[in-house]
Amino acid sequence: MVVDRHPDRLKLVEEIGAIPIDDSKVDPVEAVNEMTMGLGADNGCECVGYQAHDVEGNEHPNMTLNRLVQSVRFTGTIGVVGVYIPQDPGASDELAKQGEVVFDYGQFWFRGQTMGSGQAPVKKYNRRLRDMIAGGKANPSWIVSHELSLDEAPDAYEHFDNRDDGWTKVILHPSGANA
Repeated sequence: MVVDRHPDRLKLVEEIGAIPIDDSKVDPVEAVNEMTMGLGADNGCECVGYQAHDVEGNEHPNMTLNRLVQSVRFTGTIGVVGVYIPQDPGASDELAKQGEVVFDYGQFWFRGQTMGSGQAPVKKYNRRLRDMIAGGKANPSWIVSHELSLDEAPDAYEHFDNRDDGWTKVILHPSGANA
């Protein structure tokens, strides 16, 4: 199950065989719990970070974390790969400005969940993943929406940051030539 509200990304979710949940149309906690007979997902992954926001566009840095606590089963695991920074002067509230979020620790503790977080250990996996791609065992290119020259990076970043339709992942080619 993948929660999102952008039609282009929800379409990709379906294409890889996952279940899309459009949180602009349904409560994602209720949807996950309904699909799991009230048990919750075995595991959940927070991939948004401090920029999580509601359907109206209001920033809620803790929204995804707290929704995961409610939709992951008792003793389940939550991974946090979304970016949370120590300080965000432009944040929506005073806590977030200090890199803090209101987290439902009581419910997290009661459910006996575990959480792992931090930046991906790229050096631990990069050679193995490269070999899987080269050997045809993994094909991550399905997520790439654009291949552009390095000169086009500012425009591409703006589209990606705005979550414009069809901008999922961008590959930049320093030489300007598309692969």
